[in-house]
Amino acid sequence: MNRRPHAVRVPVWLVPVPWTLALGLWGLSRQRSVWRDEAATWQVARRSVPGIWHMLGHIDAVHGLYYLLMHGLFGCFGAGTTTLRLPSVLAMAVAAACVAAMGERLAGRWPGIGGGTAFGLLPAVQFHLQEGRPYALVAAGAAISTLLLVGALQDGGRRWRAYGGVVLVTALLNWLSLLILPAHLLTVLWAGAGRGTVTRWAAASAVAVAGALPLILVSRTQSAQVAWIPPTTWHMVIGPVVLVAIGALAALAGRPAAGRLPVAAVGLPLLAVPQFGLVGLSLVQPLLLDRYVLFSMLGLALLIGAALDAAVRAAAPRFPRAAPWLVPVALATAMAALLPQSLATRSWDSRVDDVRAVTGEVRRLKQTGDAVLFIPVARRDSALVCPDDFAGLRDIALARDPVASGTLSGEEAAAERIRSAMLAQRRILLVTDAAPAGRPTPRDRAKSAVLARYFTVVADRRARGRRVTVYERNRPGPPARHAPRGGRA
Repeated sequence: MNRRPHAVRVPVWLVPVPWTLALGLWGLSRQRSVWRDEAATWQVARRSVPGIWHMLGHIDAVHGLYYLLMHGLFGCFGAGTTTLRLPSVLAMAVAAACVAAMGERLAGRWPGIGGGTAFGLLPAVQFHLQEGRPYALVAAGAAISTLLLVGALQDGGRRWRAYGGVVLVTALLNWLSLLILPAHLLTVLWAGAGRGTVTRWAAASAVAVAGALPLILVSRTQSAQVAWIPPTTWHMVIGPVVLVAIGALAALAGRPAAGRLPVAAVGLPLLAVPQFGLVGLSLVQPLLLDRYVLFSMLGLALLIGAALDAAVRAAAPRFPRAAPWLVPVALATAMAALLPQSLATRSWDSRVDDVRAVTGEVRRLKQTGDAVLFIPVARRDSALVCPDDFAGLRDIALARDPVASGTLSGEEAAAERIRSAMLAQRRILLVTDAAPAGRPTPRDRAKSAVLARYFTVVADRRARGRRVTVYERNRPGPPARHAPRGGRA
């Protein structure tokens, strides 16, 4: 008897995962640039575990798990832009796979393929796809937990322990990811889950919150490190409102499949609740930065996938052959429209500055016996990321190095001691921003005053947002001549 061969069913993730990986690997080095936030990851990851733990007691406890992870990767693969950014690329690929799997579970293959592929194209995702920071990993954790939630609601399986564990690990990467819990609660209620399901979700969520509570309490004592974030104003809310409006329109366009949990029940809360939740928190403590709720883009991608599927269904009766090409054509059109933005994102000047660019100028300009100063103190990150280029230079303002002080930039001496040390130098290299910003500290004002009064600029170079200036000590002038008595002065 002849058996009909079974059709090979290609997994839905097979399209968005390589697509997202390709987007992430494209221009990964960004002209070998590393900007100041990534420089923090770079230099902390190169410390010992006790050194990292010591620092977390003073600053950046919120990123502690991420720093320990990067310490392990730097130890295995060495420090470099690939090691720095590849975890984010892989994490976003995992997130895209989860979006595809959720889309297929909720509405079918086209919503899965469309949503998973659209995720990698979203501008916010493309920006953080190549960032040496934890936000892509948070997005991946949020995607996995949401997929587990969808599976539990559909199958009634025993996924709640895994769900709680993933939510906890994600919160340890950044506890603002806990904004996903009220979004998931809305999904549970929208699904009409029974009391037992609601109870199991609440128990898993409570365990995750309790596990993250020590980190939340410690990081709240370090809130000064986000004091630079401006207070929330009405125009800062426009972006979240527009994103949620786009998601709502996509939700209206999508049609729920019979007997399935609607895509909108998962995607709309996942998009809206973190966005508006962060706005609410920012009214108490300014925190309104889109990267803190990057994981909300998972919801937008899901809704876009559902809208694309609705368009395919609408076109199928009249254009049966062309309808299957609608999703690839729409994604290709979006890629073409976003190409200028994609190219800009992969350029060094898409970020504030390039920590490494100025180090080549330092290497060329320095001479034996030179001293170095940094204004502000955070610009010391150039020396911490590329110490070989600063070899031989004496950091005359530094009192305690970053590792010993448990800080990112070290502790500097008092202004008077810095002034005395500067006056003992023949040449000083100053590393600073190309365009000064913010109020200078008393130490920085003292540095600038001594340089202006007692030193002369002999070289000045600018490179990708940073500046290095070489100062030489003024030579004492000839003694003043006194007019003879009775003569003209």
